[in-house]
Amino acid sequence: MKTGSCECGSVTYKLTGEMRAPTACHCTQCRKTSGHYWAATQVASDNLTITRDEGLKWYRSSDWAERGFCQNCGSSLFWRRDGAGKTSIGAGTLDGATGLNTAKHICMADKGDYYEIADGLPQLEDW
Repeated sequence: MKTGSCECGSVTYKLTGEMRAPTACHCTQCRKTSGHYWAATQVASDNLTITRDEGLKWYRSSDWAERGFCQNCGSSLFWRRDGAGKTSIGAGTLDGATGLNTAKHICMADKGDYYEIADGLPQLEDW
């Protein structure tokens, strides 16, 4: 089991089961909601339990997905695609050491021009 939260603690959660290696997404939406690119692990939605939701707000960011964030402190926490049965969780919101390693970069066609990526990981133009 792994736990996590927003910055102010108004949203807390626990994860069970296997976490996917984080993917770094450089799409415009992820950059706008996080302030940079967004690195996220993922679990089956049934393996995510929100243990405190006083600040949780869901935002419909497209016709096919929504994002969960804390309306009190602004932390970007979750992303889920309609009907996929999986939820992505911001890797930076996990408590303590994760034991995870980023696997790849996606949506490189939207990458910001103010940074370079030189970690040697795969870089995909889209999904």
